[in-house]
Amino acid sequence: MARRYKRLVFADRQRIEEMFNSGMNEKEIAAAVGVHIATIYRELERGKIIVANSVRYSADTAQRAIG
Repeated sequence: MARRYKRLVFADRQRIEEMFNSGMNEKEIAAAVGVHIATIYRELERGKIIVANSVRYSADTAQRAIG
């Protein structure tokens, strides 16, 4: 059986931003987006920003990080 990978596009990153910043956990986000939980962990690290001493995710920051 061949593995199928899904590349995240900016729209996915925007969904991740909305879900993470509203309090959903990584497992719930992975299921909603349709990717492995490890993908979400890497993505959250890529787009991490600190706002008023709290960790947030920014789709724009993540998109700029990948080029």
